[in-house]
Amino acid sequence: MQPPKLTDEQQRYLDHLRVQRRLAERTLTLYTEALERLTALALAGDVPLLRLTAHQARRFLAQLHQAQLSPRTLALILSAWRGWYRWLGQNGMVSANPIVDLRPPKVGRPLPKALAVDDAVRLADYEEPNADPVGEALDRCIVELLYGGGIRVSELVGLDLRYVPSSLGWIEPDTQEAQVLGKGAKRRSVPLGGPALKAIQDWLAVRPQWAQDGEPALLVHKRGRRITPHQVRARLKQRALHAGMPTHVHPHMLRHSFASHLLQSSGDLRGVQELLGHANISTTQVYTRLDFQHLAKVYDAAHPRAKKK
Repeated sequence: MQPPKLTDEQQRYLDHLRVQRRLAERTLTLYTEALERLTALALAGDVPLLRLTAHQARRFLAQLHQAQLSPRTLALILSAWRGWYRWLGQNGMVSANPIVDLRPPKVGRPLPKALAVDDAVRLADYEEPNADPVGEALDRCIVELLYGGGIRVSELVGLDLRYVPSSLGWIEPDTQEAQVLGKGAKRRSVPLGGPALKAIQDWLAVRPQWAQDGEPALLVHKRGRRITPHQVRARLKQRALHAGMPTHVHPHMLRHSFASHLLQSSGDLRGVQELLGHANISTTQVYTRLDFQHLAKVYDAAHPRAKKK
């Protein structure tokens, strides 16, 4: 069944998120799907969206819960609905937000999945036998920037070779930094280590073989244009399989690995928060739980009183 057509107000809200809030494409896709669910429920119940009541919204939530959607999915859907009605209120199209008091079922916050240090280094150092040298240089650059800099995939694909007024991000070789535009249009500087700088240098040496003239993007695909998040995920998945990684590897796992390994070595939670670009330190604190889990495993493996013999 085709999803229902979004209303003009919903489309304007999504345009606002794309242009003003600069939300990532993946987030926009999820918000679009959430608004499509809302529209379908309203059509089925013959409920005008701009006159939705809190009681009707609660009934919609119950229907989604009965469809066995996970608490995390319900939370995302409610966030999208709540944001849309807040925007409608700010623009004088509704008098109250019917979603404001709705809450999804509680769910435990899962720990982020990170690679072991040895696995992360092995993935970065892996060399594919008989590989296309251009693709190999691109893959190494992707891994070194994601793991060595802890940047998001949206920040990665937004990097340009150098600053121009339209740049979302760019490389500054003189200061050995990358300038990236994170969530909420917040810019931050990301230091680049030796391996990342070497990977960038090696990629730039072969980039002209793929890049079209005038393409500003640092990373390009085989047709010469800016690489997409989907292409990054696919290339990283393939590289991880060939390198024999013990788990499925995706870009955000390398960001988690960056944060976890940095915290294990430094213990500097505020520093990790700044490097990740987290607005709230509570978001970064999840890595302290991951760090404790790592320490607990070390204790269990090494201390003579850790386990009963």
